[in-house]
Amino acid sequence: MRRELDFLDSETTLKRLVRIGRVALMQRTMKEMRNGGDSSVDVEGKSGFGGGLEDVYGEDRVTEDQLVTPWTVSVASGNTLLRDPRHNKGLAFTEKERDAHYLRGLLPPAVLSQELQEKKIIHNLRQYKVPLHRYMAMMDLQERNERLFYKLLIDNVEELLPVVYTPTVGEACQKYGSIFRRPQGLYISLKEKGKILEVMKNWPEKSVQVIVVTDGERILGLGDLGSQGMGIPVGKLSLYTALGGVRPSAVKTIPLFSSLDFFVVSPYAL
Repeated sequence: MRRELDFLDSETTLKRLVRIGRVALMQRTMKEMRNGGDSSVDVEGKSGFGGGLEDVYGEDRVTEDQLVTPWTVSVASGNTLLRDPRHNKGLAFTEKERDAHYLRGLLPPAVLSQELQEKKIIHNLRQYKVPLHRYMAMMDLQERNERLFYKLLIDNVEELLPVVYTPTVGEACQKYGSIFRRPQGLYISLKEKGKILEVMKNWPEKSVQVIVVTDGERILGLGDLGSQGMGIPVGKLSLYTALGGVRPSAVKTIPLFSSLDFFVVSPYAL
């Protein structure tokens, strides 16, 4: 009986020490933040829908499987936050958020809700008469404000589906080198022979659940476009997120290519 009591006392003591350690770590972390330490210190958000995790801006991470501790979510601030498409909210940042994340002066003083921004963007998109211009505007939005991009796509799926995917994506792939702005996938060519593992490790996300792979050889019947075919998997994954609910950070596109007939006709090919 005494051994059982000793065990219980030891277990209780261990739990207390763990709690004390967690509190001490949190206090030290917050102290470093106040003293001008790294602005990417991790602080966990609250639980999201279905038992998933939710970041400090409300993005549901129901499909992400990770330990929940008070210091496991990166908190960006200032210009870094505005350049992060996953967390950037543009003019939707409230006055309180602008003070908390050092955004004061980095944005115009107006505060516009996400709904109002959505109305403005869909209005602007409808002014474009050329589908490719709409595609480029949507890709630009995705690179700046990922959340607004998906809200716009979900709320206007019938109108925007032909823009982000077929048929417009076919022309986008043909002209991908000319309209290329920012890489959106992992490129593997013959130059990476024997280095595939190193290339895979360069991908920033470590919790990938869905991968779309293409060799670019038969893009919508347009022939071998090689890396120019990246527009197809990018479009597919946008739909997986908008219509299937997969986290944007849990998907990855990989084009595999060796040669390009497309180089012969386009000096801008990637």
